[in-house]
Amino acid sequence: MIRMKHSLNGLTVEVKSGFSWTTFFFGTFVPLFRGMYGYAGIVFLCSLCTFGFSGFYFPFVINKAQVKSLLEKGYKPASYEDARNVEALKIGYTIEESAAPMAA
Repeated sequence: MIRMKHSLNGLTVEVKSGFSWTTFFFGTFVPLFRGMYGYAGIVFLCSLCTFGFSGFYFPFVINKAQVKSLLEKGYKPASYEDARNVEALKIGYTIEESAAPMAA
């Protein structure tokens, strides 16, 4: 679980990492409810073009895409451990040196 906190209003969102069972069962509705409208269109079009077989791909990438979307909207990892988890997703996020904990 990765906690993301908005830098201006302090709103916190929790994002699960890994496989998304919700996306596996509900497909296009998941990015719609998460506010990822462009990604919902992509999921819908891919589902049409592949006769639903893309439904086996998107559950693996939707949570990673949500973290990337939240970063673009101004959210930051809530803690250093969350920042390490976001960095491990390899979406172009790097931990700033000033945010690293001091060595004891």
